[in-house]
Amino acid sequence: MVAKGRFYIVKEEIMPDIFKKTIKAKELLKSGKAKTVNEATEAVGMSRSAYYKYKDYIFPFYEASMGKIVTISFVLEHMPGVLSSILDEIAKARGNILTINQNIPVQNMANVTISFETGNLNKNVEELLAIINKKDCVHKLEIIAQE
Repeated sequence: MVAKGRFYIVKEEIMPDIFKKTIKAKELLKSGKAKTVNEATEAVGMSRSAYYKYKDYIFPFYEASMGKIVTISFVLEHMPGVLSSILDEIAKARGNILTINQNIPVQNMANVTISFETGNLNKNVEELLAIINKKDCVHKLEIIAQE
């Protein structure tokens, strides 16, 4: 991975196909489903040269966030136990919570920001956020920072 440069978070649906194929090829190699770069690139339908061009610059969000601090922002319903259930999910995933900021609820909704360390997570950040986002009480979830 290149140490200098700027990073962006881009939703998968707008990424060029070659980027998606690069990620898929890397996943095949990492999982052992493909033993060589040639096998992986053939399986996803891309050239080896394109793979080598992009492999050090494209990676899933969870790889970039491991061992880092992630800050997420929520809009939550103002009900007993809502914030506690989110904190429980982060704790179950072995995230280390650093800060919690909650505003006073307005129209029965509260803005909450949580920062947590991801170094000891037992699942990737994307999986954790998907679990949290499925809760009925969560109306909006955004990643606002990653250090």
